[in-house]
Amino acid sequence: MNRLFSLCLTAVITLSCFTGCKTAAATNAPGDPFSAVDFPIMSWEVRDRSDHFSDKTNGLQSLIDCGYNVAGFVTANQLPLCEKLRIKAIVRGDDAPVEWMDKTDEQIDTYYKDLISKTKNSSAVIGYFITDEPGVQKFPKLAKCVAAVKKYAPGKIAYINLYPNYATLGAPNLSQLGTKNYEEYLEKYVTEVEPQFISWDNYRIETSLDLKKATQAESYFTNLLAARKVAFKHNIPFWQITESNQIRAFSTPPSPANLLMHAYTTLAAGGQGVTWYTYYGSNAYGYAPVDKDNHRTPTWSYLRMVNEQVRVIGPMMRKLKNTGVYFSAPAPAANLPALPGQLTQSAQCETPLMIGEFTGSSNAKYIMVVNLSLQQSAKVKLETKQKPAGYISPVDGTLLPLDKDDSLWLVAGGGALIELK
Repeated sequence: MNRLFSLCLTAVITLSCFTGCKTAAATNAPGDPFSAVDFPIMSWEVRDRSDHFSDKTNGLQSLIDCGYNVAGFVTANQLPLCEKLRIKAIVRGDDAPVEWMDKTDEQIDTYYKDLISKTKNSSAVIGYFITDEPGVQKFPKLAKCVAAVKKYAPGKIAYINLYPNYATLGAPNLSQLGTKNYEEYLEKYVTEVEPQFISWDNYRIETSLDLKKATQAESYFTNLLAARKVAFKHNIPFWQITESNQIRAFSTPPSPANLLMHAYTTLAAGGQGVTWYTYYGSNAYGYAPVDKDNHRTPTWSYLRMVNEQVRVIGPMMRKLKNTGVYFSAPAPAANLPALPGQLTQSAQCETPLMIGEFTGSSNAKYIMVVNLSLQQSAKVKLETKQKPAGYISPVDGTLLPLDKDDSLWLVAGGGALIELK
């Protein structure tokens, strides 16, 4: 991936309608490309780094041990190992990434016809990699790629990842996005490419030095909510990619707090997949779960803890409808939707909170609350329209009691799914 972290956030994103946009619910209907995994937790590797998947010490088995259930991205010759280990995979061509602008429509169709014919019988395959971070000028060709995957592999994911909101804006021949603002970029992508979901990457938590740089921190939350808005408007899910390494030498490394916050803010916004960039380190990426010398680092154990919680909470939340996202004061960015919400009237807490509200079967109500401090544990007490019944254990999914005053302590970056009576 080519990541440009020195770019300034130039788009102004209006968030006032977020709580009023269409809600989205996960489905497991026949033909649903996301039904093969209860809740996707995916690695993001291409070319040289994904060759490590075949390593006997820190290959795919170590990925599974760290809590992942999807390997991205594997080649056809790695699928037998995926099948043996029972991990799902998104497949790339041996030559990926491909410059699709140089291909005719017929060549695109033939490319995916051939790749899918070689891999379609594998029980591990849930989708096919297309590209990373395209500008709008590439959308017509990418629409052909998505159509080819849908044609030859119905029920599989056509995987594209988008730019973050700090990519450059402007004319298609002068900027990365090729639009005047980020929301226009997302809208054009959905309407022109007709994807099955939205994925993007944003690494501003680390480059904000654990939220100390306000503008960088703002980028993370506005990106999350802008993608949520467009995804829900078009009734498609979204996945977010965040960092599991020290993305730049000047940024903070992964910590239990920032990894927890990445996962829980994605869940609180209604995200239906979590992707970590990257599992394997390199000269460019330090503090990865597995370093460039093939040794597991402390990040590996931090990430396993977070992934274990997501594997319990995520599948439960896929069955819920996200009905709103709110922030307590002081919010981490201007113009974010503030309390009160539909279920949450107010919050008492020394640290800022992100609150996602959800509806389940039989009109059950849930609130996901996230501690947005990366330095401080905090006691949270929510004033809700219905009395809380307890919170869902991220270990085994059972309902645990709150404290006697209906409060709950959250560690730095941590979250909890509260069920209402």
